[in-house]
Amino acid sequence: MAALQHTPISLQSTKSPPSARTPIPIRTHKPIHSLSFSTAFPSLRLRFAATNCSGGPRMASAAATSYAVALADLAKANNTLDATSGDVEKIEKFFSDPGVFGYFVNPTIDVDQKRKTLDEIAASGGLLPHTTNFLNILVDSRRIDLINEIVKEFEVVHNRLTDTELAVVSSVVKLESQHLAQIAKQVQKLTGAKNVRIKTEIDPSLVAGFTIRYGSAGSKLIDMSVRKQLEEIAAQIDLGDIELSV
Repeated sequence: MAALQHTPISLQSTKSPPSARTPIPIRTHKPIHSLSFSTAFPSLRLRFAATNCSGGPRMASAAATSYAVALADLAKANNTLDATSGDVEKIEKFFSDPGVFGYFVNPTIDVDQKRKTLDEIAASGGLLPHTTNFLNILVDSRRIDLINEIVKEFEVVHNRLTDTELAVVSSVVKLESQHLAQIAKQVQKLTGAKNVRIKTEIDPSLVAGFTIRYGSAGSKLIDMSVRKQLEEIAAQIDLGDIELSV
């Protein structure tokens, strides 16, 4: 992967001494245990464009890519790339909740309180120490608002490093595992990828059947849905030239 030509900065997570905190309005479904951050981790060195913060979406996208690359590089160095990918999936599900995302990007909530919440998330979700440290870095640097973009970029980087093709399967109901395995084999034949990762989505608008998106940014589509068949039938039926006798 080509290196981004930006000014390097070193990110380190810092934790202040515990202080009085108000109750945190986030529920977990598993017991909460304490998590130690005493383990030393390699410093994350990211590269960013030497511009001001008014770069807008393009600047945010570049920053998200840099964070994702840094996390992937660290995971690769620790031989935990697949396990870290699993952590990122957990993070994606957690931050997909608008209430949780809003809590972490809320500037009126104390940073130390957010760190405590991350401790609880890490313990209940069984996150790797360096993944938890990474989240603390985002909180410390006030870039946790990029988490959803970072998740997407990490997936791209991970798939590239592991020669994995991502296939998004949408269906009206949940498909059986054997059907998903057949889809994975077909996508592997079409792409020649070493690995195929299946992501499933529920889409009631398909009526029945399923669709498969793969390729760069889901650019390729296999549509086996009833909705598609109905659209094709409708396109073939032209009633414009039919005259009805009265």
